Amino acid sequence: MTARIRLGVLGKPIAHSRSPQLHRAAYRVLGLDWEYERYEVGPGELAGWVGRLGPEWRGLSITMPLKAEAMALADWHSPAATATGAVNTLVLADGAIRGHNTDVYGIVQALWQQGVTELRRVHVLGAGATATSVLAAAAQLGARRASVAARRPEQLADLARVTAAFGLHIEPADWTAPGDAELVVNTVPGGVTSQLAFAEEVRRDAALFDVVYDPWPSPLAAGWLAAGGTVASGLDMLFWQAVLQVRLFLGIGDDDPLPQEEAVLAAMREALG
Repeated sequence: MTARIRLGVLGKPIAHSRSPQLHRAAYRVLGLDWEYERYEVGPGELAGWVGRLGPEWRGLSITMPLKAEAMALADWHSPAATATGAVNTLVLADGAIRGHNTDVYGIVQALWQQGVTELRRVHVLGAGATATSVLAAAAQLGARRASVAARRPEQLADLARVTAAFGLHIEPADWTAPGDAELVVNTVPGGVTSQLAFAEEVRRDAALFDVVYDPWPSPLAAGWLAAGGTVASGLDMLFWQAVLQVRLFLGIGDDDPLPQEEAVLAAMREALG
């Protein structure tokens, strides 16, 4: 009897992850009796954990704080993973571990859904792992300049990989000084940014993408909406990056649709509420 295909999302903490809802909804529509669960795996534990997996394992979703470890563990890296230095998806097949970054795709799609299809300059709050994916996504939409507000100035050096990959010019900036950026992106927890006060013209004229989606709207998003501005949610990013993960776990190309894709998307959206 063939073992049931197993998948999971790994990180610490992990109890809050909504990835199981998204993936289970997709596999249910596709008629696949696949298992997808949460697993708490802390720093330094990923290689050992993956090394104990059996042949029934098809893939893993990777969340914080394991994205750099996943990058080091993978035998092969997608262009997005190489550009960002972060892996959030491991595909296990034929004895190899393939590393992908589906966050970049998720961000691009989330912005497209809100009409943000072209950029020249972006202003990013935070300079951690998520910021690298944001900058890669912004570059794909045409941005060549980025201002970054970092909690620690030395973090800016960690963004050099993205700068080299896409020719982005990155400069340090104050938190609420986006200049002429068409997009402001928040990548840090809500408690850090809840007291930030952006000018009304910024909130009205520049779009906001806030990766913080619980609770929603975030304080930043509420301020943008009050000014009549355009807002994209991190929940949209979570949704679209999961769509690409499902494709990868099924062995489908990045740009190829899933079987019954519209029904799958509808079920995944319903699962998120």
